[in-house]
Amino acid sequence: MLAKCGVQVAMSDLFGIEGTVLLGRLDLAAPYAARIGSLRRIMDGLDFEIDHVAGMVRGRLAGDPRYAAVQQIPGIGPTLAAVLVAEIGDIDRFTRAEQLTCWAGLTPVHHESDAHVHRGRITKQGSRLVRWAVVESVQILPDTTLVGRFRDRVAARRGRNIGVVAAGRRQLEYVFYALRDHHVRALDKGNNHRPRSRHEPPSPRGPVAADRAGQDPHPVAWSPL
Repeated sequence: MLAKCGVQVAMSDLFGIEGTVLLGRLDLAAPYAARIGSLRRIMDGLDFEIDHVAGMVRGRLAGDPRYAAVQQIPGIGPTLAAVLVAEIGDIDRFTRAEQLTCWAGLTPVHHESDAHVHRGRITKQGSRLVRWAVVESVQILPDTTLVGRFRDRVAARRGRNIGVVAAGRRQLEYVFYALRDHHVRALDKGNNHRPRSRHEPPSPRGPVAADRAGQDPHPVAWSPL
């Protein structure tokens, strides 16, 4: 609409403070001014309803340790945390983080023959909202975060989309521990490891062999990024 009227928008957020001032000062022909005014009133109404529902959600989850713990994960704020807590529900249904990622449809399809193993696209068989929430949470994570660095490493080898999905799967592992333990030890300052399930038995052949075998090399079951 503004482009059709020849109005240049210099700011990145047209609906922020500066953008709102610009919209209020526009001197447009009556049909265009009426249309923009109508759209702004609709947006104001939607903003009111969104804020109202968000307030209800915050009130419902206030004091819930799971809600607070999930928000400690970089990239996850109040809205995504509420989605994850509500959609996942009772975390005790899952004994390992891998079970949660599988339930959410974030694990790749696995085909194995006599001599070949092929991993395809993710199954997408679980909760669409959980998949959306964790993938959305890692889209713009900086490379100063564990998951952000992991996303960029995978993306460098296999492309941006695969990197983001892999990072979303890693993010959901963190969510598992946040919901179960109300704390993610892998995110502690100075810790460069990701959590693994504490239920996997350690290998008698040592940590390196256990890690290569996909087993738990440590009592708390972590393996390096």
